[in-house]
Amino acid sequence: MMRKDFKTAAAIFVMATTALTATAQIPAGYYASLKGKKGAELKNAIHEIIKNAKVLDYGNGNGTTWYGFYSTDQAEDGMVIDRYSNDKRYFGAKGSAVSGMNIEHSFPKSWWGGSKNQAYKDLYNLMPCEEKINSSKQNYPMGKVTTVTTDNGCTRIGTGTNGYQLWEPADKWKGDFARGYMYMATAYQNLTWSGTQANQILTQGYYPTLKEWAYTLYIEWAKTDIVDELEIKRNNEVSKIQGNRNPFVDFPNLMEYVWGDSITYAFDPETTVKADEYIDDGGGDNPDPNEENILQVDFTTDGGGFTQNASTLPYEGFNVWRRDNQYGWIATAYYDNSGHDSDASLISPEIDLTEYAGANLSFTHAVNHRSTHSPQDVLDVEIICDGQATPLTGFTWPAGNSWAFNNSGDISLDAFAGKKIRVAFHYRSTTAENMQWEIKNISVSGTASTSSIGDVTDRNTGIDFDRKYEMYSPDGRKLDKTIPHSGIIIIRQDGKTIKAVMR
Repeated sequence: MMRKDFKTAAAIFVMATTALTATAQIPAGYYASLKGKKGAELKNAIHEIIKNAKVLDYGNGNGTTWYGFYSTDQAEDGMVIDRYSNDKRYFGAKGSAVSGMNIEHSFPKSWWGGSKNQAYKDLYNLMPCEEKINSSKQNYPMGKVTTVTTDNGCTRIGTGTNGYQLWEPADKWKGDFARGYMYMATAYQNLTWSGTQANQILTQGYYPTLKEWAYTLYIEWAKTDIVDELEIKRNNEVSKIQGNRNPFVDFPNLMEYVWGDSITYAFDPETTVKADEYIDDGGGDNPDPNEENILQVDFTTDGGGFTQNASTLPYEGFNVWRRDNQYGWIATAYYDNSGHDSDASLISPEIDLTEYAGANLSFTHAVNHRSTHSPQDVLDVEIICDGQATPLTGFTWPAGNSWAFNNSGDISLDAFAGKKIRVAFHYRSTTAENMQWEIKNISVSGTASTSSIGDVTDRNTGIDFDRKYEMYSPDGRKLDKTIPHSGIIIIRQDGKTIKAVMR
């Protein structure tokens, strides 16, 4: 995946190529033994590769589970990445447990009798979790909940259509947990499963281990919530500690060769798609050669210089907007299992459109947890110009009831061409209506003002007249390019200065 350098008049944003560090770091030959295998034989071969891990001691302190979480589940700002709740908590010293959180076994330890074996300590199955929801989910299997008894805004607990007591992760984590369950059912396929919940989801023996209802659902979830950079990073970090990997992250379609539609086809780790190839960030070069990128930021890797301005907060010091390495900028006033009143905007740096005849804005966003209103009835995207905030209309809004990201489509900023603006994502919430809004990226492109140059003494000047440039009179006054000029002018572009004759 490519990242580009993006610029505004005020600054140049050099976007770090996160794929360089997030790309799956698979040791040479690690998966060589999988070549040519399929179905049950393939699953058993995977087991042989990943079955041994140098796990950390369970608990907190130096060289323990919480010591590992410090590397595997810490966001850039020091916040704990909690896949079970939306609560905000931060790491302290490395190895120290975080107050209000447990070490959660996604694949419950009771399913193998609770012995403190390797599976009990495996970081691919352990994650930090808010203690209340951890207690509520008990030892239930993961599945689709149809009758909800507990919902903390991230994890749902209740009954499924099969009558089982289940827990269901948020849409944005479904693929992560599905691939985690696939790993556990393969790495520990030799264990003896016991108890009502285990027998609802697992079969004894090395194949298929997961029951059909389970692997069918998890394949569906893994296709919907594809592997992303955060998941690749965690796979790499755990691998550094334990020495083994989750192959269902490294090869996102491996599950199809084990349980899905490709079990009769031979798997080849050399030619199959890898995780970093699977990621689609919606990027790509601008197809219009007459347009220039003015601002383009991937919020999963950079905050873009955006700032927050709030008039109403749940309490002093509360951050309605926070940046996440997987989902970009996130706005919510939901905490402590309830919604709260808030009014807060996420505002871009100044965007200079003074040299452009037209411009377009686009962004990718998701909205979930709507109650009675549509997102566009409560949320706004605004252009701040000349001290006024103008709401934008006519672009695509998500439905407000899922984590699926939607592209806004191109939004014309032609009305603001020739001016300096800021883009504001305006979030509002009440105790009754408390949506979560996620902004993953933003792009502003512009069409340079038409040149009024009729002739230049020397066209081999190194100046590209189809790109942005500035014109000055000989005494240093900046000239309006939309007005015809004659005589000698000075043209500047990219640090170059030439003298030209216009007529």
